[in-house]
Amino acid sequence: MNRILIAEDDDSISNLLKTALNGAGYTCCCAADGKTAADLLEKEPFDLALLDIMLPEIDGYELMEYCRSLEVPVIFLTAKDAVKDRVKGLRMGAEDYICKPFELMELQARVEAVLRRCGKMAREISLPPDIEIDTASHLVRKSGEIVPLTAKEYDLLLLFSQNRNIALYRERIYEHVWGEEYMGDTRTVDLHIQRMRKKLGLEDRLVAVYKVGYRLEV
Repeated sequence: MNRILIAEDDDSISNLLKTALNGAGYTCCCAADGKTAADLLEKEPFDLALLDIMLPEIDGYELMEYCRSLEVPVIFLTAKDAVKDRVKGLRMGAEDYICKPFELMELQARVEAVLRRCGKMAREISLPPDIEIDTASHLVRKSGEIVPLTAKEYDLLLLFSQNRNIALYRERIYEHVWGEEYMGDTRTVDLHIQRMRKKLGLEDRLVAVYKVGYRLEV
């Protein structure tokens, strides 16, 4: 399970990030200032750091130096959206730069992309009580037995496993998995989800949310 450091002085944003990323299967530690974040980096191993730039005591740019020395990849997460700020962060070695406000699904996708690119993505994702997802081989097991899924069914399962207990809109599901703009036809999404949850015995846990979409309850 990947460990992520969240260095953010706004408690509401920090808690939102922690809840969303914990729900996606990551383990998160939060720091409200740069000194606390630096102490955590020295004491504990992390696979990724989300750094606000405007932190008390030690700012995000200085923390970037700590992360580089420890080979911890960084995503800057900040309200500073000027081109010069983005260029500075990227030239310092940040893997990505996300401006506030942001969409949680986009953030999670960028986190996953950075972890994969840096070779730090956890190979196994578990869905209690008995489902295991091997992200390297794209194999899914239930109670130790391989369950044959189509490519789209696998992508749907991975999306829901990374957004546990969160209601996902059909249009966002379609755009994320099919990579195309949603045109209002729900049959494709519904059909694939029905087949996937039947294969994995998720009928009672992957539930339809009225006028929204679906939620995986874990």
